[in-house]
Amino acid sequence: MKDGFIKCAAATLQIEVGDCDFNAEKIIGLMKKADAEGVKLLALPELCLSGYSCGDLFLQDTLLDGAEKALERIVDKSKRIDTVAVVGVPLRNFGKLFNCAAVIYKGDILGVVPKSYIPNYGEFYEGRYFVSGDGLTASEIVVAGRTCPFGRMIFRNTYIGEYTFGAEICEDMWTAHSPSVELTSQGANVILNLSAGNEIAGKREYRRTLVAAHSGRLCCGYVYANAGEGESTGDAVFAGHDLIAECGNILCESKLFENSMIISEIDVKKIAYERRKVNTFCAEEARRVVYFDQKPQECTITRNFAPAPFVPQCENERNDRCELILNIQSQGLKKRVLHARSKTMVVGLSGGLDSALALLVMIKAADAMGMERKNIIAVTMPCFGTTKRTKSNAQLLAEGLGVTFKSIDITKSVERHFEDIGQSKEDMDVTYENAQARERTQVLMDVANKEGGLVVGTGDLSELALGWATYNGDHMSMYGVNASVPKTLVRYLVKYYADTCGNGQVSDALYDILATPVSPELLPSGGDEIAQQTENIVGPYELHDFFLYYIVRWGYSPNKVLRIANKTFEGKYDRKTVLKWLQSFYKRFFIQQFKRSCVPDGPKVGSVALSPRGDWRMPSDANSHLWLKELEELDIQ
Repeated sequence: MKDGFIKCAAATLQIEVGDCDFNAEKIIGLMKKADAEGVKLLALPELCLSGYSCGDLFLQDTLLDGAEKALERIVDKSKRIDTVAVVGVPLRNFGKLFNCAAVIYKGDILGVVPKSYIPNYGEFYEGRYFVSGDGLTASEIVVAGRTCPFGRMIFRNTYIGEYTFGAEICEDMWTAHSPSVELTSQGANVILNLSAGNEIAGKREYRRTLVAAHSGRLCCGYVYANAGEGESTGDAVFAGHDLIAECGNILCESKLFENSMIISEIDVKKIAYERRKVNTFCAEEARRVVYFDQKPQECTITRNFAPAPFVPQCENERNDRCELILNIQSQGLKKRVLHARSKTMVVGLSGGLDSALALLVMIKAADAMGMERKNIIAVTMPCFGTTKRTKSNAQLLAEGLGVTFKSIDITKSVERHFEDIGQSKEDMDVTYENAQARERTQVLMDVANKEGGLVVGTGDLSELALGWATYNGDHMSMYGVNASVPKTLVRYLVKYYADTCGNGQVSDALYDILATPVSPELLPSGGDEIAQQTENIVGPYELHDFFLYYIVRWGYSPNKVLRIANKTFEGKYDRKTVLKWLQSFYKRFFIQQFKRSCVPDGPKVGSVALSPRGDWRMPSDANSHLWLKELEELDIQ
């Protein structure tokens, strides 16, 4: 439960239809197993204590009495189990029969939630036995020798306020007015669904989509436990499809026709952060809250975090994403060029990844608006640190794409500038480096003025986050097409274009650019090897992009980022290395905000962007003390 991670489980058990004693023993066994694995919240299938497919046996007192006695045994056995278990059971109240979810913890029934929507169509005929519990919020039920809250309610942990859950039953999720809409608006961060949905062709995919979308729309964790083997197969088959989702993403799911228990950690603090951030998320006062005292404990995280969160892991999905992003970038640029009535587009082509991507976007924009490619002017500006490899790749790429290529050596201009300001060429300090970057920007701006053009920026999101740009140098342009593309994604976009463009010269140049170390090439190499490698200076971009995603997108604390980064990159970076670069990230992110406060326009392409006119508004003089203090305390440990 540390850092907001609540270990949740959905389980499908082997049942015997109508044998409540047998089913109770199976449920107790699952509860003990869940507790042994550190599970704090367990969902079991709909009516699992009796069996969902009992038919007219639901009208028999023998079955209903047996279910209550079996429930009492489960409650008694739960006294030494630190897992909240939610069990499906038929219960009588007000002289009627309800399809219920009994919430059990530490020898007590915290509450009983009746099903709201009773299906009576197709293969479902629950209306023959059960009545709806919709609208019940302040009732009670006497069951298993105790009086319990009965109706729709939320359950809140007294130690972790964000750890608040609610329950609904099967059909409740499939309707237009799901109880979970009300429950989440009243503060429930996790919804459990006790289900007995039969399996037919195509239903698994639809169910998965529905659970993912429901968790995304309601910004919650969703634990779906489905009935499986053991239910009657007289007219339907139940496959035990269990799922755990969080904010639109499936964390884990079971295989069909294999009764099992799936476990993952739902991040309730992440959910709470997202709800605070999204001001349209509906919030209202809870009509009924039941508190429970489940103490926080350290839990082992079993869920995985993608090492490259900006990059889809599936190749087909990644290719689709690359095509979409290239279209977003090029459409944004097209609109700006047409609005500015620019005759040309100008870019500084260094032979590196970012400028290559910018040029590819310019090609797509030009083709889309019918502009001749020769009206794209790619300018390479060699100076002290430029290598033959990068200069050659820039020229090969430009020629292969059919754009106008210019080589303007800025060495003499920079040397004259050094004379003017009294800068020694032997002093290779920040002035030595930044003078080159600012001279290149001046050249591009003046070429654009001369040719009636628009300067297209090449800097990416990762560089903006770290402030790895020369203020009023490569920091500045007239439209920054890469402004919200992180460095780890830039590489895949360039590779996607190389793989699909059908132009051998272009592909060869792009593949060699992909194989070239990332460098600003501002220091002399003494040969033709690159003297500066950016990641040796600022740290690995894969780490920084990972930090950026979880800090900005989900508001993770330094401790939490460090924890999941150590798990994700175990075996590649040790804890000391991850901590070092995380400290560096926070320092640079705060100090360099002034550069982000005045960046050029550029299209947003993903869920993280740092434009001051869009997603990120931060004072340029904000203090990083609290964040760094937390990391310093971790460093001492």
